[in-house]
Amino acid sequence: MPKPLIAVTMGDPAGVGPEVCLQLLANEEVCAIATPVIFGDARLLARCARQTNLPAPRRIISEIEWAEKCDSIDGPAVLDLFGFDAEDFMPGIVSAKTGAAGYRYVEKSIQAALAKQVAAVATAPLNKEALHAAGITYPGHTEMFAEKMAAERSCMTFFSAEMICSLVTVHIGYQDVVPALTTARVLDVIELTADSVQRALGKKPRIAVLGLNPHAGERGLFGRGEEENIIIPAIEAARAKGITIEGPLPPDTAFIAAKRRSVDAYICMYHDQALIPLKALAFDTAVNTTLGLPVPRTSVDHGTACDIAWQGKASGSSLVEAVKLAAKMAA
Repeated sequence: MPKPLIAVTMGDPAGVGPEVCLQLLANEEVCAIATPVIFGDARLLARCARQTNLPAPRRIISEIEWAEKCDSIDGPAVLDLFGFDAEDFMPGIVSAKTGAAGYRYVEKSIQAALAKQVAAVATAPLNKEALHAAGITYPGHTEMFAEKMAAERSCMTFFSAEMICSLVTVHIGYQDVVPALTTARVLDVIELTADSVQRALGKKPRIAVLGLNPHAGERGLFGRGEEENIIIPAIEAARAKGITIEGPLPPDTAFIAAKRRSVDAYICMYHDQALIPLKALAFDTAVNTTLGLPVPRTSVDHGTACDIAWQGKASGSSLVEAVKLAAKMAA
């Protein structure tokens, strides 16, 4: 069976994306199971390689060559989306031009995925400040992919050996979480998660749903009935569809080791409810995915880390895991 071709976006040029992409191209384990193609800027990657003492890319592909021969690429490469001055910027300093460049790499990867030129997409981190400076108002990758791929429903899910977590709400402030919670939305996330995790694990998953409030509302004592009126009806509907599910669980004890051993995936109501325990347990190895898309999409679970960018300090392990999962999902 041929190895799947995976588009890997370079991320914001000012962050750690370029150096973790360089590490990826040299990773023999990844290249044995997939063919990664970096959607980025070849000159910038060459500059980053010199500065970090990482191997420079060996194969550079032009957009013309990609259009003509993308189906015959059999080794790691860089698709040179030239349009960014690799010398005229400061690594570690976000700007409108780095935000615009990072967004362009994502747009091109989505176009390639929809055209079935690649089997999956894996993304290095973007910087939201840089995106907004460039006039790009998406909260993050998840929303970009969902809109541009016309997904009827989607959710952000994190896979790791320690836990799997799906988010009902993502990049919004706390005051906006409750208005965004609906029974239909919670049920969508449960169903997307159950289907994806069953395919990933090869067995019917055990799903746990977290409450929104302390002690999962304590039977109406805390909150305004979000558990009783929104979350529990979604759990009951999922159970009626044959999903093995429990909850709502108190968030403060849901992630203890004993509980994690009996749960295959968690449904979390907001961003940090999932990300705080996840990053405490699996910071370098967790993989961010967007469920519900027509093409698999994975990502690192860290940001642009501009404070260590281009210093040879960044770990590429999360991107490696993201590409490995993308290859598995594509297969």
